[in-house]
Amino acid sequence: MTATTSFWLEQPSEPVSHRPPAPGAVDVVVVGGGVTGCSCALTLAEGGLRVRLYDARAVAGGASGRNGGFALRGGAGPYDEARAAHGPERARLLWELSERALDRLEDLAGDALRRVGSLRLAADRAEREALERECEALREDGFEVAWIDELRPPLDRLFAGAVCHPRDGAIEPARWVRRLAAHAARAGAEIVESRKVEAAEVDDIDGAPVVVIATDGLTAELLPELAPFVRAVRGQVLVTEPLTEQLYGRPHYARHGFDYWQQLADGRLVLGGRRDASFATESTAVEETTPLIQAELDGLVARLLGRLPEVTHRWAGIWGETPDRLPLAGPVPGRQGVWVAGGYSGHGNVLGLACGDLVGQVILGATPPEALLFDPARLLPATGTGHSWEV
Repeated sequence: MTATTSFWLEQPSEPVSHRPPAPGAVDVVVVGGGVTGCSCALTLAEGGLRVRLYDARAVAGGASGRNGGFALRGGAGPYDEARAAHGPERARLLWELSERALDRLEDLAGDALRRVGSLRLAADRAEREALERECEALREDGFEVAWIDELRPPLDRLFAGAVCHPRDGAIEPARWVRRLAAHAARAGAEIVESRKVEAAEVDDIDGAPVVVIATDGLTAELLPELAPFVRAVRGQVLVTEPLTEQLYGRPHYARHGFDYWQQLADGRLVLGGRRDASFATESTAVEETTPLIQAELDGLVARLLGRLPEVTHRWAGIWGETPDRLPLAGPVPGRQGVWVAGGYSGHGNVLGLACGDLVGQVILGATPPEALLFDPARLLPATGTGHSWEV
């Protein structure tokens, strides 16, 4: 296995404004400098609280700078399945929340986001039928969506139809999250990089009465009681040399999300997935690539392009997956003043922005309707506490 740096983390980005931590206690400590932590810090700082954010590496150094660069509405599962699993009202809440978060991302990200839409492709007849069911459910509830029956080459020889989500986008994730951190810093948040917080510190760090753990796939390292509910999953990605032909200028994903790719403005193909080739080895918090999955990714590139161009970057990132594939965003049962936001099941680019802001709003005293949907207490019935707060 090999540890590598992502393509995104090597790209130029605006510096995050740092100020030396001021003496004295803070109101809130946020642990994790990804999209969730920076979003939460921004909301809290704008709300007038004194906020300090810690990251063990650098802003966007984890999954927020190591993903495929997709900005998608919705959750980890199809909309029709979400309606069946969580009820129509909660499914609608989730999708509407993600759409508002995408609009906010556009406002905050600037040119780090391209609002080009996305294509979810059917790899076979069964997936086509599943996509048709989801498309119909979205239309029934008034969400914008389009069915594509005839695909352009080279997609037509590989796939059996697609759903277009016209308001989705493609992001340069590390540049976007560093820009979000800069917004938080300008609002007054203190950003401290290269400072690892240990599990023993969580309940008493810097005298802060409130601590927010925003480390997604690494949640259990700081909150071990959540290990059964936020499982670490590894995703592997590669980037090719620039290609002469622009074929995939928007996010594409297929085989229920196990394959995903897009092409950048300079022609590079960014491609990831294939973890279903070895679920056992990819259920891990080890941030390294493996020959097996990388060979699978090479094979997917060759099928999409008809050849294998030079691969310039290969890397891995870790995300958190929950049993019901909904995030955790709220107080941690049994921990006074400790909050968590994470477990996006691979959809953290948009939901991370939404949930960081959501937790910040509730800490500030708001009662957003999505709060109960993501309440961590739903997965910890043994605590006997019921919901962590009322809305």
